[in-house]
Amino acid sequence: MSTNEIASRLIELCSQAKWETAQRELFAEDAISIEPYAGPLFEKETKGLNAIIEKGHKFDDLVQETHRIEVTQPIVTSNAIAFKLTMDVTMKGRDRETWEEVCVYVVKDGKISSEQFYM
Repeated sequence: MSTNEIASRLIELCSQAKWETAQRELFAEDAISIEPYAGPLFEKETKGLNAIIEKGHKFDDLVQETHRIEVTQPIVTSNAIAFKLTMDVTMKGRDRETWEEVCVYVVKDGKISSEQFYM
């Protein structure tokens, strides 16, 4: 897949909160995911597709309700994708909140090799 094709599919799946589908279809087996900071449930850096998928399951388990997801049009270069993701969510045991982050993906050999999030 080209970087543009990956970007189009990634935007489609992220706007529907289909995180695991995006990971299984678009990520390399040895992909790396980097969070803005480490927390009680997440490491700063997660290595490997299976570990990234498991991290997604942990996140999903914390969500009580997703009210809205918005993804901007991507900025695409030959090997990188970036977009803004806005999530209006209620996490279990917390008030409703809106999160905004910039998501950056690096593509290598037709697969996403890394993702990094900036809040």
